[in-house]
Amino acid sequence: MRFNPLGSSGLTVSEICLGSMTWGIQNNQHDADQQIQRAIDTQINFIDTAEMYPVPPNKETYGDTERVIGDWLSRHPAQRQALIIMSKIAGPGIGYIRGGERMTGKALPVALDASLERLQTDYVDVYQLHWANRPTAHFGTHWPNQVRPSKIDADRERDTMRELVIALGEEIKAGKIRHWGLSDETPWGIHTFLQLCSELNVPRPVSIQNEFSLIHLKDWPYLIETCVLEDVAYLPWSPLAGGALSGKYLNGERPAGSRWTMVQRQGLFRDTAMANQAIARYVALANDFGITPSQLALAWCRQVDGVTSTIIGATTLAQLEENIAAFSITLTDQQLAEVHEVLQQFSQPF
Repeated sequence: MRFNPLGSSGLTVSEICLGSMTWGIQNNQHDADQQIQRAIDTQINFIDTAEMYPVPPNKETYGDTERVIGDWLSRHPAQRQALIIMSKIAGPGIGYIRGGERMTGKALPVALDASLERLQTDYVDVYQLHWANRPTAHFGTHWPNQVRPSKIDADRERDTMRELVIALGEEIKAGKIRHWGLSDETPWGIHTFLQLCSELNVPRPVSIQNEFSLIHLKDWPYLIETCVLEDVAYLPWSPLAGGALSGKYLNGERPAGSRWTMVQRQGLFRDTAMANQAIARYVALANDFGITPSQLALAWCRQVDGVTSTIIGATTLAQLEENIAAFSITLTDQQLAEVHEVLQQFSQPF
């Protein structure tokens, strides 16, 4: 296992981060226990969760993933200090989470305390803002004019961001948060938060999670350059594009129990004709290379300059083993050239 610095935090994290969003719907406590133990056995020290999980999010299971992790921690208290656990406060738009309201300085400690109670821990290592209060080009809305920055009230956004930074600083002083980070943000968001931290003398964000994969490249190169030069760890989520890059959804297939058979909160925006053409090409390349399609996608992601740790998820131990094994694979220059030939042809397929 390789380890990398988590931005400016002083923490060192495994290059694999264990994602948990299936725990509570697709996976039960026993499954999660097995996954956590397997991760620890392979020296993974990094676990990501969120108050909103599991996914697909719904009122009945809200917070259950944190409860699953908390159950495990209650039975393995000696392991707590060895693990770096990240959670997130949900952004606006989900009615059963604080009425769907924006993140505010007042809401943040309420959300944090609830997460700590569910996690059965006194602190979270990295507390993240799950998505921005303002509209941003995420979740399939990255085509021109789907989001209109000219309509955003920058002063209003800065005021709320200032509130959040102050609240985060107070929770860091209280010892409930060791570090904080961003998720589903933009270069403007990163720089604005950095400026506010400098102004308010609050620790800087140490990381950002954004969607990034062979079929979702919008953060390369500009946001990733921002992260590298500002010492903010870049943590790709959905490196398998919601499982699509495994090839299991090609030709309209929907394997029983898979995520795409479930109710989708925002629709299957990744399921386009061009995306499927790209995935078919990547599946063929993986077969030529003697690895699985998932391993090709994860090995490629690991080799992108600026990536700190890649968030993986699995519903079975076999999938977890397959994904972990991908990080022992180094694609050759020739293999990368073949991958990049497809990448250039299908640089934005959804």
